[in-house]
Amino acid sequence: MIGAKDLGALLDTLCPMFVLVDDTGRISQVGPTLQKLRPRTPMAGQNFLDIFELLRPRSITALPALLSTPGTKLHLRFQDAPQTAFKGLIAPLPCGGGAVVNLSFGISILDAVRDYALTSADFSGTDLAVELLYLVEAKSAAMAASRSLNLRLQGAKLAAEEQAYTDTLTGLKNRRAMDHLLGHLISMKSSFALMHLDLDFFKSVNDRLGHAAGDYVLQQAAKIMLEETRNDDTVARVGGDEFVLIFKGMTDLEKLSGIAGRLIAHLCEPMQFEGSACGISASIGIALSTQFDEPKAMDILHAADLALYAAKRNGRARHRFYSELSDAGHTD
Repeated sequence: MIGAKDLGALLDTLCPMFVLVDDTGRISQVGPTLQKLRPRTPMAGQNFLDIFELLRPRSITALPALLSTPGTKLHLRFQDAPQTAFKGLIAPLPCGGGAVVNLSFGISILDAVRDYALTSADFSGTDLAVELLYLVEAKSAAMAASRSLNLRLQGAKLAAEEQAYTDTLTGLKNRRAMDHLLGHLISMKSSFALMHLDLDFFKSVNDRLGHAAGDYVLQQAAKIMLEETRNDDTVARVGGDEFVLIFKGMTDLEKLSGIAGRLIAHLCEPMQFEGSACGISASIGIALSTQFDEPKAMDILHAADLALYAAKRNGRARHRFYSELSDAGHTD
């Protein structure tokens, strides 16, 4: 017949969360994993119900009563915090020698693993909890990899979208971005002003000093435009030396005239490229969305173009409003 010592060693291996109690309910031995949950409180020698609160069956309040109902399924939890929940099964020993109570975490296993830093070594090799732990770890790793991949894909998508809407030479928005913004502003019935800016004498810089000088002038011009506009404004390069500036919510002619004047003044200042002066100026045409009963992007752009051509005809390095042409009867 197996002795108590041998029985304890056997239970340590087969069910490391067992409790061996005598017929009075006093604990004589516990499994290594169960004791690990309360490392500073030896359970041996204590009363079973002083450590565990019996939740089910509710009708039983003393362990000896349980010994008369072998195979009873138990629902328990620790009396002290953390009140980890357990499921158990009681198996009385022969000849009235007490009982073995085998415990498991049930659905609380994930909380237990987290709270007590358990590993697969703390469970029986045949315990399904071990497989569950591996599945949870694999799922967590897969979810982490999926999140990382999603973040990379999202970043790549944003970078691609930004590249699709950016002029590579100047870093300004491009025509596609301008079209998208105009469509959005019009659909939202937002008021705005649109400037069409053209660099005067830019072709002579290219012809005289080469395309590298021309690229430098475009980059410097873009920098000036960004410095003279607000963060909410949009500056787009829509052609070789043509730019469109969109001012959301701004329809004050005096303010717009001041911005146009500063832009022209700064762009007329000579730019030095490799010791050579690059002299340009700028002409600007301005149209307001509020000038149209039913604003359309094509109509507003065309109006700004007409104002720009009028500025060029009047000697360049100046700006004109479309409203001035309308008032004068020159809308064609």
